[in-house]
This record gives sequence, structure tokens and C-alpha cells, in this order.
Amino acid sequence: MGTPLHGSLASCQRRRRQLMRMAGEDAIVIVPSATERVRSRDTYFPYRQDSDLLYLTGFPEPDAVLALIPGRTHGEAILFCRERDPEREGWDGPRAGPEGAVEAFGVDDAYPITDLDDILPGLLEGRTRVYYHFGRDAEFDLKLIGWLNRVRAQVRSGAQPPHEFLELGHLLDEMRLFKDAGELKLMQRAADISIAAHQAAMRAARPGITEYQLQAELEYVFRLHDAVPAYGSIVGAGANACVLHYHSNAATARDGDLVLIDAGAEYRGYAADITRTFPVSGRFSAEQRALHDLVCDAQAAALAQARPGIAYEAGHEAAVTTLTEGLLRLGLLKGRLEKNITDGKYKRFYRHKTGHWLGLDVHDVGDYRLDGESRLLEPGMVFTIEPGLYIGADDTGVDPKWRGIGIRIEDDVAVTRDGHRVLTRALARSAEEIEEFIAASRAGEQAR
Repeated sequence: MGTPLHGSLASCQRRRRQLMRMAGEDAIVIVPSATERVRSRDTYFPYRQDSDLLYLTGFPEPDAVLALIPGRTHGEAILFCRERDPEREGWDGPRAGPEGAVEAFGVDDAYPITDLDDILPGLLEGRTRVYYHFGRDAEFDLKLIGWLNRVRAQVRSGAQPPHEFLELGHLLDEMRLFKDAGELKLMQRAADISIAAHQAAMRAARPGITEYQLQAELEYVFRLHDAVPAYGSIVGAGANACVLHYHSNAATARDGDLVLIDAGAEYRGYAADITRTFPVSGRFSAEQRALHDLVCDAQAAALAQARPGIAYEAGHEAAVTTLTEGLLRLGLLKGRLEKNITDGKYKRFYRHKTGHWLGLDVHDVGDYRLDGESRLLEPGMVFTIEPGLYIGADDTGVDPKWRGIGIRIEDDVAVTRDGHRVLTRALARSAEEIEEFIAASRAGEQAR
């Protein structure tokens, strides 16, 4: 039957109470599960629960709907889920069933999902506001509209249908943006597993190894520690590192190549997200090291802005300034610093932002701007810092010695009361640290 997938029962109950307080006494909150997705014919992708339902219940099964009804006498948190079915459980594994949902996941009441059509219209009746993610699941949108219309059809009999429909994310996204101690512990575990995976890939790297073999090293460590990939692992050797969302992972790393690995583990629903770029031979060339040092400097400049009261955007601005200064110094850009930044000339080599929120989703929920201004960082926020430089192999506007070099350095950072904590700090980052790690690993192999 299981327990909440991502944390304690008490945490889920506390979150539900907080959300209901925010929604108000006359509201109803509706959160359906993620749907199962067909991979091909009659096989399915591995199931991953909707992050909002995970956050509020920890319930891992498909075909479920959570309804929160603040102030309801007969129970405020109701879960609709699949009934126990020995025949189906023999094929697909055990189910909690309604009784197990109450016992293991702490909801006030639970009903078979087959009763949803009969019960939910009655729960909508008398509520003035509905909080729900409209537009996320078209099929469920239509069901909800049908239930609302059934309540409206009974207005002459005294029924009171909801008259206001609000985006659930306005409340829930802000809650999820701030991680509590339990969440941070799970995120640190995801980071630690990811660090071990990146180290395994660095140890395995040799000229002639394929990208998919390095991917296998990473994902073996994930599964070894009861985690799964938080997203499709990116392993790009040579010029493939210049493709931001490279995914084929089929090429062979040649002597002299850099390998960019962007990969993170998901542990109990929470994601890590790390990128490192290292030389497959164990030593950076002069040009590779110059660019790697520059990206490292840009990350340090952004990290210096990671503290309470500082605008989120300040980290990106610091990274852009550092990168542009370095590109001018190396001759990859020409002109004045201010004009290169204002005109966006740096975007030729740095096309993305310097980070994103991190949590139950790799690109986690939460507004980056409030009232048109970059929001200020606060304790409990977790985000990535990931500057990079990408010089295309076919960029004839630069000296050939720079072409085909792609570098990104990414770490996971939690804002604390007095600054920040880098969850991924234990993984070699600078060129010197990376070379030393690879050299020590190979020396250890030879000694054995």
C-alpha cells in the first residue's frame, strides 16, 4: 500500500491545510492525477505522478482526483482513487484502494474513482470559487465543465453553482517555490546521487567511448541508489556540446574532445540538475581551459548574488557581464562592453538564461517576476546557476582554434537566511579540480 512518495504524512496534511486557508471557506480545489501515456501500442511510459498531487498527498497511483473543500463538516480532503482489484493487481501491482488512501495518505475520506461522476457535482454545489489548472488536461476540463453544468441546471431547485474559476497555480506555485526542511533533505539526497553519477562518468571517460556508454554509467548510479533520471540525460562530446538540448547520445568521444554532461537524479519526486564539462583525455587544451575558466568565473559572479533580498535577475546580469568581458578579452567579441551587452552580442555564444527554479519539477513552478520586476530571493528558494559558452563548429567568424567548443557549468543552490548553500558543491567544478579528479581516478585504477 505504501506511504507518501516524497515525504512525511504530516507535511502533506500541513500543505493541504495551508492551501485551503489560502483558497478560503467558500472555495473548492480540484487536483487530478497525471494520466498514463502510451509509449507504443499497448506499452506505457513509466508512470510519474502529477507534481501538485504528489506535493499535497504523496499518492503515486494514476486515475485519482483530490478535492479539497475547506470547512466541510464531513471531511475537507477527499481522494477518489482506484478500488482494490486482485485480478488487476496481479498484473500491475498493488493498489491502495479507498481504505488504504485514508490510512496511508491521511486524507479525510476516499471514494472509488468510478463514483467521481456521481459525487463531485454535489461537492461543487454551494461553493463560489473553483481552483483548478484549466488547460492542462483537455479531457478532464470537459468533465469538470459537465459537472458544473449539472449544478447550473438545478438552479431553479435552489442549487448554488460556483461563479468564479481561478488558476490553482496562483496559490500552489507560490507554496511549492519555498522548500521546507524535509524537501531540502530530499533535494540534497538527489544532488548527492547525481554527484556520484557524474563522478562515475568522469572515471569511465576515455577517447573512443560513446556518449551512450557514458549515459549508462550515469543512469546505473541513479538506479543503484533508488533514483531515476529527472530528465533525459544530455551527453555531448565535441561539437555536440554546443547543442543545448542534445539528446541522441550516439557519437563517439575522440581524443581532445570535451564532454558536456547535463544530468540529474530524481529522488522521491525531487530533482537535481547538474552540468559539468570535462576533457575526455583528462587534460584541457589552452583554448578549452580559457573558456572553461571564463564560464567558471561567470558562475562565481552569479553565485555571489544568491542571497536574500537580491533580485533573482541579478545573477544572470552578473554572469552576462563576466562572460562578455571575457569574450572581449579573448577577441571573440569586439567593441565596448556596455554596447555588447545592450545589443545582446553575447547571445551569439550564450543563448540561455543563467538558471531556473528547481524542485518537484526540473524547471519548477514559481514566478520569476512580480509586478513587472525581478522578484527578490528569499530563504527556501532553490534554483540552478548554469552559465555556458557555445561556439559552433561552423562559425567561420571566429578563429578555428575556438570552433566546436561547448561548455556549461551548473549547480543547485538553496537560498538560506544568511546567504546560500550549494547542494552540489562536492562535485569537481574548476578545470584544475576536474583534471585532478580524473588523474586521481586513473592512478587508482592503475594501482589496482
